[in-house]
Amino acid sequence: MEYLMLIVGFVLLIKGADFFVDGSSAIARLFKVPSIIIGLTVVALGTSLPEAAVSVSAALNGSNGLAISNVLGSNIMNLLVVLGVSALILPVKAQPVTVKREIPLTIFAAVLLGGLLLLGASFENTPTFTLTRIGGGVLIAVLVGYLVLQISAALRARKNSQGNSETETDEKKLPLWLCIIYVVGGAAAIVFGGDLVVDGASIIAETFGMSDTLIGLTVVAWGTSLPELVTSIVAAGKGESDLALGNVVGSNMFNIVFILGASALISPITVGLTAIIDTAVLVVLSCMVLIFAATGKRISRTEGIVMLLAYAGYFAYILLR
Repeated sequence: MEYLMLIVGFVLLIKGADFFVDGSSAIARLFKVPSIIIGLTVVALGTSLPEAAVSVSAALNGSNGLAISNVLGSNIMNLLVVLGVSALILPVKAQPVTVKREIPLTIFAAVLLGGLLLLGASFENTPTFTLTRIGGGVLIAVLVGYLVLQISAALRARKNSQGNSETETDEKKLPLWLCIIYVVGGAAAIVFGGDLVVDGASIIAETFGMSDTLIGLTVVAWGTSLPELVTSIVAAGKGESDLALGNVVGSNMFNIVFILGASALISPITVGLTAIIDTAVLVVLSCMVLIFAATGKRISRTEGIVMLLAYAGYFAYILLR
């Protein structure tokens, strides 16, 4: 039964996120919001909604290990598996702005997360590390600054590219009432799906004697990374491999500052030493991807294989520890 809960939960998360993004984007278009801003806000947040639903539900239920390991596991999978598979299909092009600004910002976010956890350290009996409500507020402040930076940069780029004065394509416009149904229905599916995933994962963890952290780093992380994986593979298959890198980098940034920030504001997140180790692993792997992207302005097939092997090594490590 718990496996069915997990599968149904994942389906609701992914389809709910699709409907939420479609409805929100359609509403934004109806009110003449530029498509570039829709992409940087609604769609970027939308691809992180499955992780958000799981982590927030876990925080509310007191499953702190699942809340943070879901984000760390999803980010590591995005970097190594999603990009690795995309690079195998077609070498992933890296735009200069991605190398100079976007990837360094995700590294900064991961380092900041580690620093905030260390600030909430306690060494009574066994070491524990807490992301406090203040820490959550810091991450949300970074999110706001990131959105302002992205939107202002997008508007500047749009202004500079005159001649391309955003000729609105005849995209299928949905009526407002249907947009509202998409948004409300999508949000409901995300919330319900998140609850099912957390409940199902927790029961499975208990049955097999697995920790919330291990379940979060494996089963839940894989399930919530499916939207990024499908999007990036489709983009690579269409020859738009640069979208795969942008999709992963943007999602990883939102996963840390939006999801963990919101989760910590709801309920402080207390974790063990393994979360600090996984955060350090995420920083190192992000630096590796930055080096791959900066050298040759792309991630080659060989580098994609290296990334997949690195994930296999990391997966073996988390199973054995």
